[in-house]
Parts: sequence; structure tokens; C-alpha cells
Amino acid sequence: MTMPVRRTEGGRRRFSLRATALDCGLIALAVCILGFALRTAAAAAERRPVWMVILCLLAAACVPALRRGRRHVSAARTARRAAAALEAGTGTALEALQAPAAPAASLFVPHQAGPRDAGTAPAEGQEPTLVQPVDYDALDADEFEQAVAALCERDGCAGVEVVGGAGDLGADVLAVAPDGRRVVIQCKRYAEGHRVGSQDLQRFGGTCYTVHEADVAALVTTSDFTAPAVEYAAQCGILCLDRAALQAWSDGTGPAPWTVAEVTGEEFTC
Repeated sequence: MTMPVRRTEGGRRRFSLRATALDCGLIALAVCILGFALRTAAAAAERRPVWMVILCLLAAACVPALRRGRRHVSAARTARRAAAALEAGTGTALEALQAPAAPAASLFVPHQAGPRDAGTAPAEGQEPTLVQPVDYDALDADEFEQAVAALCERDGCAGVEVVGGAGDLGADVLAVAPDGRRVVIQCKRYAEGHRVGSQDLQRFGGTCYTVHEADVAALVTTSDFTAPAVEYAAQCGILCLDRAALQAWSDGTGPAPWTVAEVTGEEFTC
């Protein structure tokens, strides 16, 4: 005997626990993917803001699809479409994060030729030296000494040595200028508000000529000098290169210390 089938009023579908659980699972998956995509997008936006705009456009494209889905598509199908769109956006963001960053542009520091450079010009056809820009604020004291020594080598000095450390007696960099004079440099890696004082100059002045037998003595700093320090340096013939003078020397727009001493042509003793 055939049993009659009870129909719900209005022809509505009967409640299905299995279909409801499937829909909830798909929605939960879409929410998880959305959270991961947002986190990845935030990381990508810090490095490449352009990709953030792309992700926003993808999200905007999903809104009409969701609205149409409410009318014509079941909840499960809408969730699958949203998950696919979010997966595509996540893949694009991951590719952007994994892409290698462009190498920093090298800066060619032109060397201004002068009388001291006779015979030191590079041979014809020789490639110019590429020097990376130096952020002196990012260097520690040892690295700053190495950077000053590199400037001496770049500008034609021979026998460049970094001798800073315990027992250096005030000398951090020793070199021989292109004209044969002995160059003694002390390096002070100070913060902007920490100025070089007269005591620093007095300690250096007591050894640069008598102990190290300098022909050119210079104190190079990333900061500035106090007025008493500048006065003492002028009396003893110590060249003071503050932050601006150091940057000009590094960029090739200012003179090297031994060039300044060559122009003055004066001899001092402390």
C-alpha cells in the first residue's frame, strides 16, 4: 500500500540538518580565508601599497556577486565563489611578498681633480668606482672608523690603517696623502646633540703631532663642535670636520682634510 507523503505548507523545503551543517562549514571556511587574506594584505600593504588597492578592487567585485547570490544562487554556491575569490587575492598578495626587492641604486661619487691628484687619475677605459651612499647615523663607532678610512682610500691615500681601540693614543685612522704627507684622523661617532668639546681636542692634540708625527691632523664627527673646541683646534692646527663637512667630503662636493691643510699651508704645534 502506498503511503501518502505529507507536504509542508506553501511547498517549502523541509529542514535538513545535513545541508545546514554543510552551509555553516562553508561559511566558516570563507571567514577563515577572509581573516588570513586581510592579515596578508596588511603585511603586503606595508611593503607594496599598490597591492592593497588591487585587493580592495577584488573585494569590491565580490559585493555584486554576493547580492546576486541572494536571489539566484544557494548559500553554499555563494560561499564557494567567495572562497575562490579570496583565495585568488591571497595568492596575489603572497606573490607580492615573495617577490625580491629591487637592489639599492649605486651612487657614483665624482672625484674633483686638483694639483694633489697628479699621476693618480684612473687609466683610460677603467670603470669608475661605485660607492654606496652611507648613512652615518646607522653606523656604530667601529663602522664609522671604517667608513672614514674608506673615504681616505677613495681619494687616493696610501697605507690606510684603522687603529682605533684601546691604547690608540687618540688616533683612529692613519694614512699617507697623495702628496706624501702623514694623515692622522680621530673619529667621534656622536649623536646630534652630543657636541665634541675642548677636552676631546686636547687629548687628541697631545698625541697627534708628538706621538703619531702627523703632518695633517683632523677630527671627524657626526655631530658638531663647541666654541672652545674650535678655538683650541685653530691654535693647534687640528682640522675640525663636523657633520656638514663630513657629508660634503663623502658626497664629493667638499674637500678632503689634507686638501684643506694644503690650502692653508700653516704648521702648528701643541
